[in-house]
Amino acid sequence: MERPDPRLRSNRPHVRNPVLALPSAARLQTLSPAARAELRQLLLDLRADAQVRAEECWRRHKAPMAAYWKVVSVYAGHVARVLR
Repeated sequence: MERPDPRLRSNRPHVRNPVLALPSAARLQTLSPAARAELRQLLLDLRADAQVRAEECWRRHKAPMAAYWKVVSVYAGHVARVLR
């Protein structure tokens, strides 16, 4: 049995960004360009802050909180990309 190429799976948009599979992701495109830009900037700021917090938690050996902040960072980035 031939296995599918794993690289093909990772090239599908909804696999790389699971937020795209949500019904509300399409509704974000109906926002005005100004509103999308402001919301995107907020999410990028949240992403940057969460990355710093994750790194600080990791250095302090607080792995559960580091994982939490890393997830916050990743999903903020995913939603910000939907708003491009």
